Amino acid sequence: MTTLDLAQPATTPAVASNRPLNREDYKTLGLSALGGTLEFYDFVVFVFFANVIGSLFFPADLPDWMRQLQTLGIFAAGYLARPLGGIIIAHYGDKIGRKKMFSLSIFLMAVPTLVIGLLPTYEAIGIAAPLLLLAMRVLQGAAIGGEMPGAWVFVAEHSPVKNYGLAIGTLTSGITGGIFLGSIFGVWLNSVYSQAEIHDWAWRLPFILGGVFGLVSVYLRKFLHETPIFQELQARKAVDRELPIKTILREHRQACVVVALMTWVLSTAIVVVILFTPAYLQKVFHIAPAMALKANAVATVTLTIGCVFWGWLSDKLGTRAAMVLGWGGMTATTYLFYMNLPGTEASLICTYATVGFFVGAISLLPVVGVRAFPAEVRFTGLSFSYNMAYAVFGGLTPMLVSVWQQVDVMAPAHYVAAMGVLGVAMGFWPLACKGWQARS
Repeated sequence: MTTLDLAQPATTPAVASNRPLNREDYKTLGLSALGGTLEFYDFVVFVFFANVIGSLFFPADLPDWMRQLQTLGIFAAGYLARPLGGIIIAHYGDKIGRKKMFSLSIFLMAVPTLVIGLLPTYEAIGIAAPLLLLAMRVLQGAAIGGEMPGAWVFVAEHSPVKNYGLAIGTLTSGITGGIFLGSIFGVWLNSVYSQAEIHDWAWRLPFILGGVFGLVSVYLRKFLHETPIFQELQARKAVDRELPIKTILREHRQACVVVALMTWVLSTAIVVVILFTPAYLQKVFHIAPAMALKANAVATVTLTIGCVFWGWLSDKLGTRAAMVLGWGGMTATTYLFYMNLPGTEASLICTYATVGFFVGAISLLPVVGVRAFPAEVRFTGLSFSYNMAYAVFGGLTPMLVSVWQQVDVMAPAHYVAAMGVLGVAMGFWPLACKGWQARS
């Protein structure tokens, strides 16, 4: 059995070729990234309006901390649903094709997002309101569980070897662009409408528009082509007849552990630094909502740029060097940001943007994760390990940090910095990892 060096792209992630990116590659990247942007926007916009949603979908006489905890619980439900949706979608992605499941996942995201924007509140229908909201978040979670691993596999299997990291980094930047889109929408709403108008009706706009644009993206994905690697598997009838998940659990456990640990780093960076922090700035440091969201939007831009940069750097210097520099930098800049709060408007934006750039090292997870599994079970392997880890760490992190910050206001900084140290340590995983498949 062959082995894989974590630090170098020994696995050929696509058809063996040193050709440059061509027009067809750019079309694949563009349409995949656009769909990912819209789908991830649909998933994360919930957290930008968590305070308003909590006040509308739960009893008014609940203590504020209890309402916030319940709202974050519904947010977490989306993460807990990811493994089931991801495993099912990935199973059929390995059996009948990447493209079909790639289109299905965005459809399953768009419809619940549209429904959330139309849901009646607790005042109108009582306990049914949070229950329906919970159901929609579960459907969204199932969809996103298949989307991100599917997008990474789809693009990696289309990309030439020499631009493997750049292609995955660019795709990941498109997915994080969905966070930027949600943040920009939040800034716009808070600038144009009063808090009373947002509470009464304007909060619905980002969900309704997200649902509509998501359905448009479903149509656009019909112009994509199946990956060359899956076409080759079908041609030589090498699609695994066994349940892919059985193969993964029997033969690729160590690869699953590596992806799960890197997912812990990724989920913490995204959930705490990007999704959790705007509300944290408002509640703990009393920073105006518009200012908090403005700084978050700038940080999300640098995150998006960072995803491309760290993917490109992995092509040039190797994955280990990129992991050490990227996640080591995240640890340092995390403390720089949180320890200088509230600061001035300029310092808030500058330090938030800096840590955002280093959070872009999250694109190194798919760089390692896609090549960790052979093509026959690649979608399932990446989806299973990524989504199981994200369900635990992504779902519990907001509640953990919320409770922790009651006794230590620097709790977000400590947690993110610890994950940066873990990311650096992962860069020194043994060069030959027993059980990792090197073939495509």
